[in-house]
Amino acid sequence: MTRPLRLSLLLILTLGVFGCSGDTKILAPEPVKPIDVARFYTGRWYEIARTPMKLTDGCVAGTTDYLRDSDGQLIDRDACRTDTPEGKEVVYAGPVTILDPGRNTKVEVHYRVWTIFHATYTYWFIDHADDYSWFIVTDPAFENVSLFTRSPRPSKQELDMLTARARELGYDTKKLEFPTEFPPGEQ
Repeated sequence: MTRPLRLSLLLILTLGVFGCSGDTKILAPEPVKPIDVARFYTGRWYEIARTPMKLTDGCVAGTTDYLRDSDGQLIDRDACRTDTPEGKEVVYAGPVTILDPGRNTKVEVHYRVWTIFHATYTYWFIDHADDYSWFIVTDPAFENVSLFTRSPRPSKQELDMLTARARELGYDTKKLEFPTEFPPGEQ
């Protein structure tokens, strides 16, 4: 079985286990402040750090792009490269539903995996910069956390600040991995 196919199968299993459970215990802190949809849910975000999991083994240069389809529906496009920044791109995308309109900090993404399988995953954006240069996202169970920035190469100071902020919010940052490795052409 090829690595991209294994990653696809793992995504299905992971999203099925984490995303579709209706009895998830809420352990994540409530999001700190509301999000401006026009500023946050647009363009590219770079995954700088994350909780390791089987799904992301060998996955580097992770990105999330927020786009609009022809009907104006917000679309989440998550991607990474297999093993190296020049590796095969693996992409999962789907429409976004904002669960707390007005605050805009909790969403469900309905990923389309192949043509017949859909998986729903819930994300809580628990904190973000006032200038929308970074954010911290988790699942409601506070098991998986990721740190994102608008820059593929944040400064050490910004990375240290983000890690400290995740720790202040209650996350065990010793669990984080930092698989940034973006291709040289990424600005």
